[in-house]
Amino acid sequence: MDIQTDQLLLGKAYHWEANTPDKIYLTQPIGNGAVRDYTWKQAMDEARRMAAHLRSLDLPPKSHIALMGKNSAHWILTDLAVWMAGHITVPLYPTLNADTVRQILEHSESKLLFVGKLDDWEQMKSGVPDGLPMISLPLAPPESGLKWEKIVAETDPIQDNPHREPGEVATIVYTSGTTGTPKGIMLDFGTMGEVPQLSREMFDPGPEDRLISYLPLAHVFERLVVEAFSLCFCYHLFFAESLDTFQADLQRAHPTIFHSVPRLWLKFQAGVFAKMPPEKLDRLLSIPILSWVVRRKILKALGLQDARIAVSGAAPLPAEVIHWYRKLGLELVEGYAMTENFAYSHFNQLGHVKVGTVGVSNPGVEAKIGEGGEVLVKSPGTMMGYYKAPELTAEVLTPDGFLRTGDMGEIDAEGYLRITGRVKELFKTSKGKYVAPAPIENKLVVHPYIEQACVTGLGFPQPFALLMPSEEAQALARNDEGRKKIQTALETLLSQVNGTLDPHERLQFLAVVKDEWVIENGLITPTMKIKRAAVEKLYNPHFQGWAGKKAPVVWEAA
Repeated sequence: MDIQTDQLLLGKAYHWEANTPDKIYLTQPIGNGAVRDYTWKQAMDEARRMAAHLRSLDLPPKSHIALMGKNSAHWILTDLAVWMAGHITVPLYPTLNADTVRQILEHSESKLLFVGKLDDWEQMKSGVPDGLPMISLPLAPPESGLKWEKIVAETDPIQDNPHREPGEVATIVYTSGTTGTPKGIMLDFGTMGEVPQLSREMFDPGPEDRLISYLPLAHVFERLVVEAFSLCFCYHLFFAESLDTFQADLQRAHPTIFHSVPRLWLKFQAGVFAKMPPEKLDRLLSIPILSWVVRRKILKALGLQDARIAVSGAAPLPAEVIHWYRKLGLELVEGYAMTENFAYSHFNQLGHVKVGTVGVSNPGVEAKIGEGGEVLVKSPGTMMGYYKAPELTAEVLTPDGFLRTGDMGEIDAEGYLRITGRVKELFKTSKGKYVAPAPIENKLVVHPYIEQACVTGLGFPQPFALLMPSEEAQALARNDEGRKKIQTALETLLSQVNGTLDPHERLQFLAVVKDEWVIENGLITPTMKIKRAAVEKLYNPHFQGWAGKKAPVVWEAA
């Protein structure tokens, strides 16, 4: 579609500023349960004042300006200010180590760094190159640059409505890095404005919608669903304060649209089961006079009683989990996309859901299966390319405009796409058989004792799985009786899962590890995907010993 500048994100922001100045746009927690609301007029006034300050710095046109911090109202306002001042935003995840911070800031040639709320600024700040100017957002760590509040208090707002052209670079998004070095993905203003418009028929978003932002805004999924959609459709955007307050933040927002990653959906389910065993819940849900009350009570406890649509993405969610949520009355659907196409590829559309697939091609998207079963996608969201890496760009973009996704999949007769694994995650056993780990992991993580699973076994006769135990399992394992209970349950699970697999895929054993796989230790990405290479490297010294035990379940020594 041809898109005019007034339909791009800046144009939409000016529209709401002029036409709905007093409507609340952003609700920001400020500590101890208190919040601050920003109307469109107030939000745009601060963004305009910061844009004026950026103009006063006389930076070269289209300079790269970095933004590092947790999600907040001022994250969005910074993006708008940078764009209004004629520059390009480079977002950084708020959980990066110092080396990666330095690598991205130097590779992107950023001229300025905005610093927001961070948990580990003391560790990260050594990665900021000497002499790089910094501006600290509200809630940022002390001594992280000039204060946003002081700048906007002393600076008059710009009076014009600067527009950016559709083909201009808007942002450079560095991948979260499940493998190798993060790459800078260039997205233009046309893409960031057009994709929300094309998505309208799938979500039917509007000014009455509410959404809570808590997944990293440095990731394109959050950038699309939270920032771009809110700018295009004027909905009310809430922010989460912290992990500890997340449930209260969710109850405050009671979102009408909610999106998450599989790990959180599994945690929500485990929390429900901890209060009510699955067997009892199933019985109650089967009683017509009680089922509606039970469903409503559970969704209200989760803060999702008003959610008209819920989305899971970033990694596969087991089909039985999706069915369970849908049985509760939550319209939970899966989608599929990549950073390289601005999270715009496939989606299970309302009323046409096929559980176990990631849906059909979104409006304007073409998909096909290429050599080796790889999914190829041509999308209006496709990136301009990798920054400073034309050779890498040529490797992933075909001459006719299809993106090589690196995912393997199948498209059925109705056009629904099923992801079957990652091309590069396939590994070969010593018997010469290839194994795709993701589908097997999907069968394991539905168990309440398992938080994360990593199937591996390159060069071994049979694959095996590394398991990070859930909080429930960790509590049980503190005594011998509880550990025996876990052992029995996992042996049963191993037998059940192996019964569904081809002989060459069957797991030799399950290894329960003692470490938590978290963002901070580099074992998962900020979007909760396993960094497979890092996990395998950490436990590789144990593989031979575990395999030699000839036991169905082994435990890493404490």
